[in-house]
Amino acid sequence: MQFFVSVIHDKSNSGTPEEMVAIDAFNETLVAGGHWVFAGGLADPATATVVDGRGAQPLLTDGPFVETKEFVAGFWVWEAPDLDVALKLAAAGSKACHRRVEVRPFL
Repeated sequence: MQFFVSVIHDKSNSGTPEEMVAIDAFNETLVAGGHWVFAGGLADPATATVVDGRGAQPLLTDGPFVETKEFVAGFWVWEAPDLDVALKLAAAGSKACHRRVEVRPFL
């Protein structure tokens, strides 16, 4: 079962050197445990473009699809046998990156 884990924050590119070391170490445990699938950081929401192709012509809108203080700053995709394992990993990941995370299973 795969899980999408969003890293929630209110600043872009704000990881401290200590947080980056902790995140790298956490990622190594994910790889060693067979949980690692993919991960990445995301650029500031101001760089986003929303594309709505439902009409006759695509409508492109600068900026994120919602205006909020917090946003998805990065993500992991994990392989885990069940939600309980994913939530334990999420607690460790949240501690490593020093940010809140959201766990959602793929359908």
